[in-house]
Amino acid sequence: MAAATLNPVKVDAEADRLATDAAHFLGRTKKDLVSVAIREYVEKHRNEIHEAIQESMRRLDGSNRAAVRMLTGFSDEELDDLGGVPEDEASGPR
Repeated sequence: MAAATLNPVKVDAEADRLATDAAHFLGRTKKDLVSVAIREYVEKHRNEIHEAIQESMRRLDGSNRAAVRMLTGFSDEELDDLGGVPEDEASGPR
């Protein structure tokens, strides 16, 4: 089994203090505490995350315009005011 890659997680000072204290008093490393906390949070909010993903997928129709709209938050009118979005032949309708 390959060694796990570690990636830093940025938190505010208060969250860092809470994680440090909890890890100390639970006899765990802060890394383990944060890993478990994230996994439990995601599991607790799995349905909410799934619904957000589904909503995002409904807004995408395969066109460049839909992708740009989703990424920027601009309306069709705003995109047109800025010059529109070039479509390639594989893209869907506007």
